[in-house]
Amino acid sequence: MKRIVIFAVCLILGIQNVCQAKEPSLYPGKDYRNSLKITFLSWISGSTKISYERAFKKIKQSGEFCTSLIGAGHDKYDNNPQGYTIRYGHKFFMNSNPKKSLMGFYLRPEIVYSHYSYDRRVDGHRTLADETAFLGTLGYQYVHKRFLADFWVGGGYATGIPAETYYHHGFELWHFFNSVNTKIALSFSIRLGICF
Repeated sequence: MKRIVIFAVCLILGIQNVCQAKEPSLYPGKDYRNSLKITFLSWISGSTKISYERAFKKIKQSGEFCTSLIGAGHDKYDNNPQGYTIRYGHKFFMNSNPKKSLMGFYLRPEIVYSHYSYDRRVDGHRTLADETAFLGTLGYQYVHKRFLADFWVGGGYATGIPAETYYHHGFELWHFFNSVNTKIALSFSIRLGICF
């Protein structure tokens, strides 16, 4: 009987050690495949942007969906914008780090749709801005434990009804060096978030 009790105790302790060894949360370098991010300082430009990203298994790619509530934040142009932005980007990571699926340099084609109304500067009448942009971005995403920081720049083609400020809460139309081209869209930002 004594041998059976000792055997049972050893078996229970052995099973417990195996289960703990397989528990990924015990490893500080766990490969998280999901992240939730907020666009850094987006609220001081008249909107609040929240993103969800999911890494795909066995390939260094991820899909990222972002939604923005235009008007939820400080409006830097003082034109009372109200609307939304949605965007989807597909990231192709250029490094082969198997330990962190969401980390590294990446290329990201994406589509962004921005729809909002605002007060015109000249007469204050409400008018519509409705733009779609097809962008290519180059970025770097850094992961430390559960913390994530995402930096990128890019550009592409835009079509639709531009805002008089050329700012569409997710991209900006070309209006630099005393020239305007409403077909050229630029995008650059920083997102901060957590992995899970």
